[in-house]
Amino acid sequence: MKAHRMARVSEVIREVASETILFELQDPRIKGVTVTRAEVSGDLQHAKVFVSIMGSQQEQDLCMHGLRHATGYIQSELASRLKTRFTPLIHFVVDQGVKKSLEITRLINEALAQSAPTESANGETTPEADSGHRTAEEEAADS
Repeated sequence: MKAHRMARVSEVIREVASETILFELQDPRIKGVTVTRAEVSGDLQHAKVFVSIMGSQQEQDLCMHGLRHATGYIQSELASRLKTRFTPLIHFVVDQGVKKSLEITRLINEALAQSAPTESANGETTPEADSGHRTAEEEAADS
């Protein structure tokens, strides 16, 4: 099957799943969900919908249970919007990409904070934190 058709179908699945979860589902278990992407098999029989869920592991498990419970309704909404012979079977998968990117950002910020110059008690930077770079004022004062 052509790649651009699969990409269009994936985008429609992502849109329908996102809109249905956000606006139509009334399940209190389903909250803090973001649909990040969808992947469709080559024969358009199966679709993986990747979701990012904020909260603790217990809240994520509860939300995934609610999403699995609402799969039939989401598929019926998809069938009314997608005009194909078969409606893909939807499988929800937790997308860890967002959490991993937040963790990497936190690690980078910690590393930058550790390598920043430290000030001594009298307000001067220590030579080991100064890393050998001198400002123009310091060089002019030494001349």
